[in-house]
Amino acid sequence: MKTGIIILAAGESTRLGYPKQIAQYKGKTLLQLAIDAANGANAEKRVVVLGANRDEIKKTFSGASIPNIPNPNFQKGMSSSIKIGLEYMLKFDKPDQVIIMLCDQPFVDSKLLNKLIEAQKESEKGIVSCKYSKTFGVPILFGKAYLKELMQLSGDEGAKKLALAHEDDMEYVSFPKGKVDIDTEEDLRDLNL
Repeated sequence: MKTGIIILAAGESTRLGYPKQIAQYKGKTLLQLAIDAANGANAEKRVVVLGANRDEIKKTFSGASIPNIPNPNFQKGMSSSIKIGLEYMLKFDKPDQVIIMLCDQPFVDSKLLNKLIEAQKESEKGIVSCKYSKTFGVPILFGKAYLKELMQLSGDEGAKKLALAHEDDMEYVSFPKGKVDIDTEEDLRDLNL
């Protein structure tokens, strides 16, 4: 089973006031932490989707460490980044499943991404999602059966809407720290305490 990982890192970080992708935690940028997690996972292909502040962000990581592609329509919301990342994967690598992850969840690591892949193998479900704070969300794995539907998302719809429509085909991996994401300076301060 061939797995692809798409890191969504195209947002404008309006609440933070500067690109959250380059915010620091434990001596690394949030995006670098996401790249390290993806590179350490048992996946065949990885890609970062960049948008706002692309040139500034690209200077903070080695282009050789992971392919990165631009989303010129990043203002159209998260779905546009999912589609661009998926188009890239399908064109070059034809994965059997993809994991969608964000760059602002500092506690996502390769062990967690591998747990999603393992949970899919064991459960044979088409979707494997992280569970936290009485909800579920990213990182989230979608099998081949859902890739076409992912390509049809629009606006600020994330993958959650699609997952909700197919809850009967979903397995969960517990990830309590999944509720921690960085949107404001305060979030970053709390993280670094």
